[in-house]
Formats: sequence, C-alpha cells, structure tokens
Amino acid sequence: MKDRVSFGSKALLLVALTIIAGYYYPAAAQEKTFTMKLSTATLNDVQHEWMKRYALAIEKKSNGRIKTEVYPASQLGSIPRQIEGTQLGSIQVWVGPPEFLVGVDPKFELLSVPGLIPSEDVAVKTMRDPEFSKEFTNSGAKKGLIGLTLNYTGPIVFAMRSPVRTLADFKGKKIRILASPFQTEQMTKLGSTGVAMSLGDVLPAIQQGTIDGAMSSAGVFRALQYYDAAKYLTETDHAYVFSISVVSKRWLDMLPADLQEVVLKTAKETSDEVLPWSLEFVAAQRKLWTDKGGEVIRLSPEDYSQLMKITAPIGPEVVKTRSDTKPLWDLLNAAVKRAQ
Repeated sequence: MKDRVSFGSKALLLVALTIIAGYYYPAAAQEKTFTMKLSTATLNDVQHEWMKRYALAIEKKSNGRIKTEVYPASQLGSIPRQIEGTQLGSIQVWVGPPEFLVGVDPKFELLSVPGLIPSEDVAVKTMRDPEFSKEFTNSGAKKGLIGLTLNYTGPIVFAMRSPVRTLADFKGKKIRILASPFQTEQMTKLGSTGVAMSLGDVLPAIQQGTIDGAMSSAGVFRALQYYDAAKYLTETDHAYVFSISVVSKRWLDMLPADLQEVVLKTAKETSDEVLPWSLEFVAAQRKLWTDKGGEVIRLSPEDYSQLMKITAPIGPEVVKTRSDTKPLWDLLNAAVKRAQ
C-alpha cells in the first residue's frame, strides 16, 4: 500500500512538472541565446564598419539574446568558403561585393554594369531604391541566403604598377577583376586582359608582376596597403562598387519571430546610419593614398565621356544572353532613371 501511494505521488508530481514546463515553455524559448558570426574579406572599410555597428545594434535590440562575433580580413576563410558557410549556417552573415554571389544567382552581377550610373549621387539613390533593392538582395533566397541590405563602397578605381593616365594606357595590361562578364567585357573593350582571382591573391600577384593592377574601390586598396606595390590610383567613375549583406536562411528560420524582425529591420537601419560615414570615407581615401606616397590620377573629361560611351552597351549585350536577368535589369534601369 505504501509503495502504491509513493508511486501515485511521484506520478502526480511528474504530471504537475509537465504542466508547469508546458506553461512556461514559451518564456524559456524567449530566453534562449543565439550566436551570430559576421564575416567579410576586408578590413577597416565600409563593409567592416557596417558589420561592427550592426553587431552592436543587434546585441542591444535583442537584449543580449543574440551574441555577435565580427570576423573581418577573411578570418573565416576565403570568400567562397565564407559564402558556403553562410548557406550552411555555420556563418550567419556574410558581407561583400554582390558579384561574388554570381555562383548562387547570375543576377548578383548586375550592379557591376559599367556606363549606366552617371554619378555618386545616382549610385546611392539607386542602391536605396526600395523596389530594386528588395528584389536584388533576395536573389539568393532559394539558395539559402536572405538579403539584408546594400551599402555604398565607392566608385571604381584602378590600382596600377605603372601610371594609367589615358584610356590608351590600359592597352596590354593584365588587371584583376571580379568573375563577371560585365567586368571582363570592360577589359576587352579597353584592350586589357581581365584576370579573376580571390582578393587574398591579388596583392602578391601585383608584387610579383603576374598582373599589372586591379580594379576595385579606393577603400579596399588603401586598407590593404596596395600603395607600395601599385602606387598609381586611376579614378574613372564609369561604374560603382557596392556591398551586400546576406543572412543564412537556415539560421534565420531557427529564430523566434521577434528576433527575425530585429535581424532584418536593424540591417537597414544600420545602413542608413553608416551612409554618411561611407561617403566621408570614400572622399578621405585620396588624401590617405597620397600621404602614403601614392598618386591619384583622374581621366580627362574627354576620356571619361569616351569610356562611358564604349562601356554603355555592355549591360544590354550581356543581359540578352541571360533572359532570367531581364526583369531585374529592367528594375535597375528604372531605379537609375528615378534617381536622376
């Protein structure tokens, strides 16, 4: 009899505990913490600055339920490894030029089109266009990458071993570019050879003379100290560099709804906050470059006009061969027109 009473008491206790646990389960779930690793290939530039600010804001707005870790300078591997890690969920946020996502979806290379955006002001307005930005950043959603935001990195520049002062000086040069026909075609029209390679391999290749220079933004070249090996910085303003931030869909789906909202909403708020810093950073690179012994070269108005003219057909030509990019291409052109 005593054993029966004891067993009955234990059973009642178990039922009570189960009820209590069920009652409080939602609260327990709300207290769970999640780790967000943010990764990029660059250092001390717009991408890194956005990551740092975003990480701080996420921890604050999630009340510490999301713990952030910031990894610049390819600490988590090469760019392809970082992207794969984000798709798999071992990295939660990747930040970098959208062109590196071309293997995820070809539409990610559209923003590298030359001869379309006539000024920095138009570039920034186009990037912030709600209709275009939403469609563009989410081009990888079916491949596990949810778009967070776009940031402005700066105008295209060339860091070269020898000075490029005119369009004719590009002829015969081997120049590192991103793996995009929008960039390879530019080199072809300029009489150069485009060489696609990972960012970590570029500076050694310039130092060894394997390539003559690279095309990117001034902030990247200055932060990675290219001024010793490629002291001549030629500004062309015929195209612009942007940065995309994407979050792992696998990881995002694990979060409670309120934290999902924090992750998505805070990204855009941080981009608005960092934009003035970004514009000032771009302007400051010229002085920082010359302070380190480099030279900044600008094309003449005549060469700029000629460059815009010869590169403008590249976008329509490439899009013709990729019908799946046409709808987003049309959105991009409409956004550029609205921005002017």
